[in-house]
Amino acid sequence: MKTIAIGSKGGLDHLQLKEQNEPQPAAGEVLVRWHATSLNYHDYLVGVGGIPVPEGRVPMSDGAGEVTAVGEGVTAWKKGDKVMSLFFPNWLDGKPTSAKTSAISGETVDGYLTEMSCVSAQSLTRIPRGFSYAEAATLPCAALTAWRALVVEGQLKMGDKVLVEGTGGMSIFALQLALAAGAEVYATTSSSEKADRLKSMGVKEVVNYREEERWGKTIFKISGGGVDHVLDVGGGSTMQQSIEAASMGGHISSIGILGNGRKGEITFPKLFFKHLRMTGLAVGSRMMQEDMVCAIELSNWRPIIDRSFGFTELTEAFRYQASGAHFGKIVLAY
Repeated sequence: MKTIAIGSKGGLDHLQLKEQNEPQPAAGEVLVRWHATSLNYHDYLVGVGGIPVPEGRVPMSDGAGEVTAVGEGVTAWKKGDKVMSLFFPNWLDGKPTSAKTSAISGETVDGYLTEMSCVSAQSLTRIPRGFSYAEAATLPCAALTAWRALVVEGQLKMGDKVLVEGTGGMSIFALQLALAAGAEVYATTSSSEKADRLKSMGVKEVVNYREEERWGKTIFKISGGGVDHVLDVGGGSTMQQSIEAASMGGHISSIGILGNGRKGEITFPKLFFKHLRMTGLAVGSRMMQEDMVCAIELSNWRPIIDRSFGFTELTEAFRYQASGAHFGKIVLAY
């Protein structure tokens, strides 16, 4: 079996392709033949060395595959079951804790850019019925983040107004989830072509953030008093405008640090006098993922896959991701 790991020098030019023996599941484990993974910004940071990991770490936090063997005592899965990974393998339910979230797939523990691996039987969920492995591999990080932001933390309801920023995987999932729930969606992008595509999907209004520096005020105005939910993906580079875009009593999910967003400034009186609720969140638990799978099966939408690469094409895939040209998710299928 083949595995790709982070090299001693780190960086995309030093990934290691290894040949290894097929592992055998211990008690409580299953052996999974992985068929696909998808790219997230977290994975990119690991790949380029922005998040330091030990030499030999297997990257990629998403995985979808087939159970090929089960260890002693495993009753939840059987050979042939189609499964997908968890971003936090030890966060099964309840509130997040340090213990539950210390294991991070593709960072503090091995990820899924490998043909086969043994994982705890508890650290998997089924994939939605009818989904391909590539489609399922887009869900555990990006889709679950959108689900938690809107449904779990935001308590999304029909008629709510939602703002998604950009056209990356999480934002497109949020758009799809919001529309499926009967919400009204607004979006930002810097591309007129992407704006047209967003509108064709059902977005009410799209604002070009490069043409309108104070795009938050524009969103507030055209939405008739602000949006109920903002999924902020830029951190310091977008948060001020996200606050401007939010309605009185609105909810902002702080999800990412794209661009130069690691640090930034907030005008606190806006936060106070709009009575805003802000939630910092990273992905979710197995229970949330199971609930999301059930909801996906009741709806009629599928993940949007922009482009697919092969097993050994991670470097090319990351460079394409970094270009910002994609709309939706990028996958590796193998």
